[in-house]
Amino acid sequence: MLLPRKMKFIELTVFKNDVDAVLEYLGKSAVLQFSESQSTSDNAAVIEIRNTIERINDAAQFLSDVNDRAGITEIDFYNEDEENISLPGKEEKALTDTLCNTIESLKELEHKTVQEKQRLRETIIEARAFSKMNVPFSDFEHLSYLTLRLGRIETKDIQVLRENLGERAVIIPLGASDVSGEGNRILAASSKKGRFALDTQLKKVSFEPITIPENYRGVPADMLKSLNGQYNNLEKELEKIKADKEKMAKDYKGELEKLISSWYTALIIEGIKSKFTSTETLYHFSGWTPLDTEKKLVKDLSALTKGRIAVHSFTPDEVPSIQSGKEKVPVSMKHNRFVKGFESVVFSYGAPLYGTIDPTAIVAFFFTLMFGIMFGDVGQGFVLFLTGILIGKIPRFLPKFKKFSTPLISVGCASMIMGLLAGSFFANEKALVIPTRAVTSFFFNQPMDRILHILPMAEEGGSITKLLYFFAFTIVIGIIINSLGLIINIYNRCVLKKYQAAFLSKTGLAGLVIFWYAIFIAVRILLGGKFESYDFAALLIPILIIFFGPLIWRIITGQKPVLEEGIFTFIMEGFVEVIETISSYLSNTISFLRVGAFALAHAVFSFIIFYFTDELARSGIAGTLSAILISIIGNTIIIALEGLIVAIQVVRLQYYEFFNKFFIETGVEFAPFRFKSKNT
Repeated sequence: MLLPRKMKFIELTVFKNDVDAVLEYLGKSAVLQFSESQSTSDNAAVIEIRNTIERINDAAQFLSDVNDRAGITEIDFYNEDEENISLPGKEEKALTDTLCNTIESLKELEHKTVQEKQRLRETIIEARAFSKMNVPFSDFEHLSYLTLRLGRIETKDIQVLRENLGERAVIIPLGASDVSGEGNRILAASSKKGRFALDTQLKKVSFEPITIPENYRGVPADMLKSLNGQYNNLEKELEKIKADKEKMAKDYKGELEKLISSWYTALIIEGIKSKFTSTETLYHFSGWTPLDTEKKLVKDLSALTKGRIAVHSFTPDEVPSIQSGKEKVPVSMKHNRFVKGFESVVFSYGAPLYGTIDPTAIVAFFFTLMFGIMFGDVGQGFVLFLTGILIGKIPRFLPKFKKFSTPLISVGCASMIMGLLAGSFFANEKALVIPTRAVTSFFFNQPMDRILHILPMAEEGGSITKLLYFFAFTIVIGIIINSLGLIINIYNRCVLKKYQAAFLSKTGLAGLVIFWYAIFIAVRILLGGKFESYDFAALLIPILIIFFGPLIWRIITGQKPVLEEGIFTFIMEGFVEVIETISSYLSNTISFLRVGAFALAHAVFSFIIFYFTDELARSGIAGTLSAILISIIGNTIIIALEGLIVAIQVVRLQYYEFFNKFFIETGVEFAPFRFKSKNT
């Protein structure tokens, strides 16, 4: 757990007929990180797939324009069940065409119907405006917006005329012109801009104008009645289209989601293939995989291709790009659920170099410990614990926060344990008195209201000594964390063969000796001892090693000149290094007093809330209700605000007092090719 997984570099040569299946397997298994592309040739198939995806998205967007109950609000790139992700075959391609054609036909019909309805509406408004005017009908040809033509036409030509004119005019049947029914009266209406097109098409179908009586005034009632009838029919047609959309949205949603998953998979694979080195029959590519997955990877690929694959594997030392320093070996961690939850804390600072110690487990332990110490309360800790569980259970609604699930559960448990020791439950110091007395009577033969006294002066017979012991405990935590940081740095520097930094620097063995011996002297003095003469020598030797470290190393390795920057620069740098060593170790250790300080601040804030609520609860019903309100507000502030501040302080202590000791150079996180659900 303290070292990253060992990695292997593998080269794969695959036949073109097998490459899609191989990449599909790699995308699902997530065990191979591709190396830098050797080719950047374009792939025409990518464009075709993008067009198909756009077509599906357009169809889904059309179906989304219905009520929320039935509509498709969003289509994920991939289904939640990643095992169902697969490349589109013949059936999927045929289904894509069928669904898209059906939806596009309905979309076209809706668009056409909406446009026709809009034209009719404008025509009705225009006609109504002149229906009661005392103006001869013949004068309507002088209107600024509307052109009207009244006449006879054969029944069979009405549909032809409508198709030829399209959206440029409205044809309104007014009834048969004679008893035989041969020929119908129509009223044709268009805008002034469409007048020429209207007259041209009317001539083609042998339109016969009807002479309007000289005294006839207004717009014929038949025209308005026909227009309104057509408008109502179009509204009914749109309602039917809406019902069809709702049904399609309900019936096709699952199929569209599967199709979009398949086509995005195809898009990614085609995009990757376009960057591989290839011939007419073969693809060649390479990448990194963890050593513990190599055997299974090779076995599965061999079975998948029926042996039609060539695999060559290399250790990192055998890879030319690693030897030259142009590339870093990617780092892959293998953690249990608890430790994995704190990977984001480490990787937000940087990935460790390959072969060096992985500090995630140490971070997980001390993060949880320090947070619990600073935020000790059973009730408030339970809220954090419950929040962590809920975030982990409902990732679909809070996907970006899912990674905080395990840390919240962990610090919640630590806070509850510390709260049991301190006897605090939602800032109430009396709620746990009875169970605490029972437990302490059983284990210690002496009943106590609380095991740990963060505020000893508030207790009868309390002593400041208990508080000093508590702060001393936080200093011990700081000593352990600082020591671990130095030990990790020494190990990492030896692995990287940087022996000067491992043994002769302030964060190397010389610095560790100074740090530990200074602590030994401090403990001895606190126990009644005194500073001895040999202590001076024991501290001076590692200090001189740090001072002359660069000089010693250049002599050992035979580098010339020995004083590269001159004697004056060497002395100045040496003094600065020694002063920084002493001051940094002192400040790094004392900095952990903030753990006790925040624990004390938390206890004080909780005591204030308890004091006010306890006093108010004694003053009747109104006081009790006020006490409940204050308790809710106070605990909410503590959980939201103080919880955030405590988390920031813990992260700060990890970064500046721990990571700074050994995180001098960062590595590259292992990022295998994989298909993932789109969480938005």
